[in-house]
Amino acid sequence: MQAKAAVLYAAGTPLRLEEVEVLPPQRGEVQVRMYAGGVCHSDLHVMKGDLVMPMPIILGHEGSGIVDCVGEGVTSVQPGDHVIPIWRVSCGSCEYCTGGRPALCDIGTQMRVTGLMPDGTTRFRINNTPVRHFAGVSTFAQLSTMPEAAVVKIPSDFPLEKAALLGCGVITGVGAVVNAAKVKMGSSVAVFGCGGIGLNAVQGARIVGALKIIAVDVAPQKLEYAQQMGATHLVNTAQEDPVAAIKELTSGRGVEYAFEAIGLTQTIEQAYAATRKMGVCVVIGVTRADVQVSINANEMVYAEKTLMGSLYGSSRPRIDILNLIEMHQSGKLLLDELLTRTYPLEHINTAYAALERGEVARSLVLA
Repeated sequence: MQAKAAVLYAAGTPLRLEEVEVLPPQRGEVQVRMYAGGVCHSDLHVMKGDLVMPMPIILGHEGSGIVDCVGEGVTSVQPGDHVIPIWRVSCGSCEYCTGGRPALCDIGTQMRVTGLMPDGTTRFRINNTPVRHFAGVSTFAQLSTMPEAAVVKIPSDFPLEKAALLGCGVITGVGAVVNAAKVKMGSSVAVFGCGGIGLNAVQGARIVGALKIIAVDVAPQKLEYAQQMGATHLVNTAQEDPVAAIKELTSGRGVEYAFEAIGLTQTIEQAYAATRKMGVCVVIGVTRADVQVSINANEMVYAEKTLMGSLYGSSRPRIDILNLIEMHQSGKLLLDELLTRTYPLEHINTAYAALERGEVARSLVLA
């Protein structure tokens, strides 16, 4: 079947809208007619060459859609079901999956690195030339074939625009707070970087009852978004040193929990420096492969500080996505405030230019 898709042929070049042949699902696979794809920095890292992937490739890892058809043996979904793609496919039986950390499953890692399905092939073609998948889901295609394990069925009455936000930005940011750091009620939190992930770390801190939530960014507009999500204090790094500002707001001690949602050496080091004794600093931002970070190792001993990472919000997506839907329906989780703009698929490069300029909290391309 033919469908339009945004294809990346080489790092540093714009995405090209192409007519792509989408092969039917094989055993254990589903084909999803995408409704929306989230415009996220992770795809931008591939576009800029910070994350190296084989090409050509169809990007997009956050989104929502409707099951078009299913392959043999599929039981969890059927045609017509509304679904959210999971961009870290898991096997369900390894030590990471059974231990509640499915995002660390080796199958998901393999698919991200190779851009291929678990059987080592692809379901996309352009003039008989194979085109790679991104994160197993490639949501920047009108039609995408993916493993059954890569979709979560959601209630059909839940709006697909809102659903498209949940599969990466929301679950990663909120999950880092709830699952990875286990932020306690009444605590102090700093979030470095108020893009799609950071804003959800801010609202995750609000949801669990953090008393002081300090949003850190260089862009005034993003700081305003953070205030809507629940930030109690704003630090503009273009005007003041964030570590000094955070310590001033916390009686010189620093915050109990810091989150870095940018993926830069400087901001990771600043987030760790702004963490108090016995505090936890969580890195969520994706860096270039060659990025190194320097910290004072003695602080890990004498101050008992923890530096850790969190992938996909350290979550169980098949469970946590449905919980997030209920949290939104109960008024705890803000989604309408996150969605700043929507674009047609053919304007995807415009959407990414706006993301780079810091103009949006989160945007979607509509297939």
